[in-house]
Amino acid sequence: MTRQPKKGFTNMPNDNLWGKLLFSPTILNKTKLASSVQAKTIVITGASSGIGEQLAYLLADYPVHLILVARRGEKLQQMKREIEKKSARVSCYQADLRDAKEREGFLAFLHQQPAGVDIVVNNAGHSIRRSIQDSLDRYHDFTRTMAINYFAPVQLLLSLIPQLQRNQGKVINISTINTSLIPLPYWAAYQASKSAFDTWFRSAAPELNAIGIATTSIYLPLVKTPMILPTKAYQNMPAMSAQHAAQWIAKTMYTKRKTIMPWWLIFGQLASIFGRRFWEWAIPRWLRKRRG
Repeated sequence: MTRQPKKGFTNMPNDNLWGKLLFSPTILNKTKLASSVQAKTIVITGASSGIGEQLAYLLADYPVHLILVARRGEKLQQMKREIEKKSARVSCYQADLRDAKEREGFLAFLHQQPAGVDIVVNNAGHSIRRSIQDSLDRYHDFTRTMAINYFAPVQLLLSLIPQLQRNQGKVINISTINTSLIPLPYWAAYQASKSAFDTWFRSAAPELNAIGIATTSIYLPLVKTPMILPTKAYQNMPAMSAQHAAQWIAKTMYTKRKTIMPWWLIFGQLASIFGRRFWEWAIPRWLRKRRG
């Protein structure tokens, strides 16, 4: 089902020249996807908007059990009504995963599922763009981003590993290209928290693979979702649609690839390595000039 674009951003396919160049189309093998997710229980965090919402609607055509968690309970119930007109069954759980008590409640809910969980899509996240000078009295920016981007997925997976091992399941982590690039000014809270879980997940992955749990890290570029709305500079930048990102995620459900990233990220990684000295010299000068 195609959702209507939200005010302030577009969810439509990448149909301009830059979009076609940077985000080449993804072709889903619906037969393989159907076989891979048949009768599976799939948890999607951050399911009420953006990538999580689009993924839920993409999977609506398949006989799966979707467990959708997000802060907006009414939106989840609306999605449930629409999705269940098709083939999927939906369970909704309203929770702010930044809150430890609400995480515990969600975990208790998951452990009540008779068949357990087969696939976890770690999609929930929070982004903050703010300078260090403007963060001096905002320590909560750092605790909130760490809570949702690091502590929540760690606790979730630690609790579900026995189920995932029994079901020979899969964990798909929705990361960002920023974890592979030199850190940017103004993004200390966000990049530190995303890098923390990316490192944890890459460290845990071999152990998970050894007990039969498949893992995939998806390094997304800028995606047109409500999360980027507060950053005005992003409105006119090339960005992947949320629908396209959902297709990337769905494709990993029937492939064995452990890492998914844009084709051009390797060039950014090389630039981050070989251009680090110049970057560290030039950026402070650029920032001083801006303030002057």
